[in-house]
Amino acid sequence: MNILITICARGGSKGLPGKNIREIAGKPLLAYSIMIADKFVQSYNEGLAVMTLSTDSEEIRKVAAEHGLVTDYLRPAAFAIDSVSKTPALEHVLAYEEKRHNTQFDYIIDFDVTSPLRTVEDIYKALEVIIANKDAVNLITVSAARRNPYFNMVEQKENGYYNVVKKPSKPFYSRQEAPKVYDMNSAFYIFTRRYFEDKYVGTFNDKTMIYEIHHTCLDVDTIEDFNYLEYVMTSGKWTF
Repeated sequence: MNILITICARGGSKGLPGKNIREIAGKPLLAYSIMIADKFVQSYNEGLAVMTLSTDSEEIRKVAAEHGLVTDYLRPAAFAIDSVSKTPALEHVLAYEEKRHNTQFDYIIDFDVTSPLRTVEDIYKALEVIIANKDAVNLITVSAARRNPYFNMVEQKENGYYNVVKKPSKPFYSRQEAPKVYDMNSAFYIFTRRYFEDKYVGTFNDKTMIYEIHHTCLDVDTIEDFNYLEYVMTSGKWTF
């Protein structure tokens, strides 16, 4: 079973410019994803495991090389804009690496640089989930949600008044009674080869599985997120 780990890092960022290579706890944010990918590659013994970088930025490619991930690949500009799904970018780098290694990859594990608090154990356990479900084509990582759209999340309705986001089939008097919901945490995504062969696009479809991460998992989008992540990483609450 061959596995390709893709680390995707576009050069442009509107929320926090330069966040992918911004230094945090003594290293560029990108370096932490490379560290975990390398640990997985070194521990994997059931086939070929390869990590690669998908970026449109020469600067990001240079920083990646300084931390052990060297590649000649550069993402085409057409696949590096906000309005385009990540699927074509993944498919493009997959084709590149399959040609380079003269092999086919059975699973693609995509890391978001901005959600670095993942472990090698998380990856192996998530693989077990999707391998066990032969019909599944992809998997996302999630955390238990603090708010629930059936109970304590509201939105404006067509009549101008407000109610819960999702109307429950019966009234709930505590959050624990409501259906369980999750927050996506972007730690990683797993795609089967069939996901690309059957022309699926995007994160969700009728064959998407989840893997719940029970430890702290933070996704950086703002400077406040970044500062909190740095606190977690430097206060002894997390070690790589």
